[in-house]
Amino acid sequence: QVQLVESGGRLVQAGGSLRLSCAASGRTLSGYTMGWFRQAPGKEREFVAGISWNNGNTYYADSVKGRFTISRDNANIAVYLQMNSLKPEDTAVYFCAARVGFVSGVSAEYVYWGQGTQVTVSS
Repeated sequence: QVQLVESGGRLVQAGGSLRLSCAASGRTLSGYTMGWFRQAPGKEREFVAGISWNNGNTYYADSVKGRFTISRDNANIAVYLQMNSLKPEDTAVYFCAARVGFVSGVSAEYVYWGQGTQVTVSS
């Protein structure tokens, strides 16, 4: 069992930046491909970014490409989502998720999930 904990969400003005963190309670993230998803009120959960365990390749949704960066620290303790040039439409609860294998944009293919952290971008 992998318990994921996200942090870093808060209220920020449009154009601002935030860095979200995701760590596993009591263990490292070694061996897991990690993804960030988000869910806005009344909308389905959507893929934001992912980073592969085996080669470190990163993948992004078109809506965040060039503005968000996913990374993981060398000790595989945490995964980060650096969010720049934030827009009001980025407002959502952001979740990190883990799976074994390649990066997938399908939320159902991730086994472990955090509880989410709220990001609110004001205009």
